[in-house]
Amino acid sequence: MSRDGPTLRVGNTLPDLTLPPLTRGDLARYADASGDHAAVHLDDDYARAVGFPGVIAHGLLVMSYLGRVLSDWQPVDRLRGFSCRFVAVTLLGERLRCSGRIVALRQLGDEELADLELAVHNEVAELKLTGRATVALQETRA
Repeated sequence: MSRDGPTLRVGNTLPDLTLPPLTRGDLARYADASGDHAAVHLDDDYARAVGFPGVIAHGLLVMSYLGRVLSDWQPVDRLRGFSCRFVAVTLLGERLRCSGRIVALRQLGDEELADLELAVHNEVAELKLTGRATVALQETRA
């Protein structure tokens, strides 16, 4: 946000990121990019053999979607911390919605920081991932 943009307050929400249904192609591209070719992400028979209904998304792929919420909101060089807790597996066809809200504004040295709570839900509001982040801001709060 710029100095002439809206004033940030605790409780403000970040713009949501809503994704199209997760596809096998998404998993294959992520596997190639990350080097994570674990069978549970790519082979339905293997995934079923270990107790899943089919292949599951890479947890870090889902986390990367949440990271997009942050980088769409503020430049990535302002990110001071980002952590997640995986809550449930994500299956093919699920539509994910990533969201965040400001839970604290504070000063640390010469930086004003926003502490954020983050979440990823599917289209039926099942929680997939929770997270926290800290981002340095340009503006001063009211």
